[in-house]
Amino acid sequence: QVQLVESGGGLVQAGGSLRLSCAASGSILSINAMGWYRQAPGKERELVATIPTGGTTNYADSVKGRFTISRDNAKSTVYLQMNSLKPEDTAIYYCYLWARPHDGLTQNYWGQGTQVTVSS
Repeated sequence: QVQLVESGGGLVQAGGSLRLSCAASGSILSINAMGWYRQAPGKERELVATIPTGGTTNYADSVKGRFTISRDNAKSTVYLQMNSLKPEDTAIYYCYLWARPHDGLTQNYWGQGTQVTVSS
């Protein structure tokens, strides 16, 4: 069974910074990509950033230049450094994993979500 454990959310003032972490564990054969999505109240879940294995990172236009995604492959952990935070960044942030488990087909996995609140 594959699990994702997120940490690092919280309350911060506009202009501040937060760093999210997400560690994947369990029966993972290979990882295709990891990333972050977010969902604000009353809105659909949207992509924030992804980092494929051996590929280039991808960011939503709204976070380019402010957020940086990175991975520690040895720890199967993905990070999201968020700088210059704005009130509109307030949302639940979900870790995303696209991976193949030892006993199944490649599929998507989601973390439980971590709340990020940016006050003005």
